[in-house]
Amino acid sequence: MELLKQIKLNASKLNKRIVLPEGTEPRTLQAAAIILKEKIAQVILLGNEEEVALKANQLGADVSAAEVVNPKTDARRDTYADMMVEIRKKKGLTKEEALSLLNDPLYFGPMMIKAGDADGELAGAINATGDVLRPAFQFVKTLPGVSVVSGAFLMFVDKKFGHDGVLVFSDCAVMPDPDAQQLAEIAITSAKTAQSIVGLEPRVAMLSFSTKGSAKHPLVDKVVEATKIAKEKAPGLMLDGELQLDAAIIKEVGELKAPGSPVAGKANVLVFPGLEAGNIGYKLVQRLAGAEAIGPVLQGMAAPINDLSRGCSVDDIVNMVAVTANQAQ
Repeated sequence: MELLKQIKLNASKLNKRIVLPEGTEPRTLQAAAIILKEKIAQVILLGNEEEVALKANQLGADVSAAEVVNPKTDARRDTYADMMVEIRKKKGLTKEEALSLLNDPLYFGPMMIKAGDADGELAGAINATGDVLRPAFQFVKTLPGVSVVSGAFLMFVDKKFGHDGVLVFSDCAVMPDPDAQQLAEIAITSAKTAQSIVGLEPRVAMLSFSTKGSAKHPLVDKVVEATKIAKEKAPGLMLDGELQLDAAIIKEVGELKAPGSPVAGKANVLVFPGLEAGNIGYKLVQRLAGAEAIGPVLQGMAAPINDLSRGCSVDDIVNMVAVTANQAQ
């Protein structure tokens, strides 16, 4: 796929430092070797140096160019612990507790980012989503003015849809039932994802089972209100709603159901009204249409920290490191 090649090429130019907390996990090490060979990013592996070297050698994975950091012995522990105490002082976090947390690579990684020692993080090959995200929420936090983190998927479909066959689906991973304000924020951050990773001019469709008042229901009202809020927050963004899926992506239907809309019929960012619809939607397209899905790409964080599926492949990790590097620009 040309876009995926472009994402990797751009990542290579950016040369960002991506920390991989699961530094001894086999797929992660194999992916790290590819990332280093293709010069997609600088790699920081967290773990005991001897164990990382042994596992890499057993796999035949050349990670000699990676920086290997042991969270339990690194000289920056004291500085990171002081930062953690300051960030969580209202929660009563002590220095001793902070030092104990730093033994966990999932806490050490975000603190590297917070201190400016890394640009992004990718984890989740052997850790649950909650365990990956909790430290990020506590110490890296969200972007200014953003209260909600969401998860987008890059969907590679038939070229007649979206941006030359690329669509951004959101939220498909994090927020079960966003209110209108949160849905508006998801729409705006999804547009930023489309710009930073795909390099497209976003046309954002706020999806519903109604198009421009064709149905009346509180669920429709939420999308209408979210559309209004998003337009007020980002007046220069091409965004419209509420739109049914066919009106959003099929030219003839869009012209019929929402004439004059700058988005209808040519949307490339699809914002689902809730996680239930988004998660089912992306998996339907992936499984029934044979689309490739890359993600979830976490949106709204103050720095790029992304989560993997525990069923991920080596290629998934390579691709997501490239995506994470693009987010960090």
